Amino acid sequence: MPLVSVLMAVYNGDRYLAQAIKSILQQTLTDFELIVVDDGSTDRSLEILKFYAAQDNRMRVISRENQGIPRTRNQLLAESSAEFIAIMDADDVALPDRLARQIAFMQQHPEVVCLGSAFELIDAKGRLLTKLSVPLQNDEIQAKILAGHAAIFQPCAMLRRSAMLQVNGYNESMPQAEDLDLWLRLGEIGALANLPNCLVQYRLHANSASEQDCLLQRQKALEACQQAWQRRGVSGQFEAGELWRPGKDRNSRSQFLIKYGWWAFGSQQRQTALIYSLKAIQTLPFQIEGWKLLGCALLKPFPSP
Repeated sequence: MPLVSVLMAVYNGDRYLAQAIKSILQQTLTDFELIVVDDGSTDRSLEILKFYAAQDNRMRVISRENQGIPRTRNQLLAESSAEFIAIMDADDVALPDRLARQIAFMQQHPEVVCLGSAFELIDAKGRLLTKLSVPLQNDEIQAKILAGHAAIFQPCAMLRRSAMLQVNGYNESMPQAEDLDLWLRLGEIGALANLPNCLVQYRLHANSASEQDCLLQRQKALEACQQAWQRRGVSGQFEAGELWRPGKDRNSRSQFLIKYGWWAFGSQQRQTALIYSLKAIQTLPFQIEGWKLLGCALLKPFPSP
């Protein structure tokens, strides 16, 4: 029996899939199984999965018709065998010591049922935008998720399989917020934690589920919180009202391009900041903020780290 079951749901993810798979197969901790369910992809995803599975017997691929993310994640859970479950998305990158660091923490802290980490934000081209810290302790994480904040990011999560089974896995009536709903239910039977280390590169791109279903994601997050408030007998307040992905209009796209550019500048990525300033100017040529970003990207010294 492997120490870790890494679970990956794939739907039309061929653009980034090979990089995601290799980032798991090249982990410093080698005692794992990688289980992948292809959820009815119509692109080259299944071909890519079969190619890598033929090269590494730790990887197992299941292919079937499309059933959606929550049901696919529950099937992955049912197929797993290890004590620990690591979630991996098909468009992200796990840094080499992700599994080793998380396993060491989980073995030292038996009260923790779900462990996340800080992470790097990258764009569609793999360029670094920024590093995002996360709350580390159970009390702060619980307060954040009860208010609807994503205090643990799913592609960073490692969980105890026994705890996931105890709460009956993912709620299939909570698409787009199945992760938040799971953290809320797990937080009622054990402790939640995050590591301060960046262990995953989380990719922002226009075809991601979060990008396409941002409004529905917020609505489902509110429902998950309301159900948790009722279960726990508390009076909560939903705070996660601000959209963290751009809308379809030019103003929204411009604002987010400028945000990404400033993130890159703060991370001392001058070329990336320059790219996003030009994208923002192209989107709204008379928006002064794009020109300010361009000037700083060309001339201003980097802020102190």
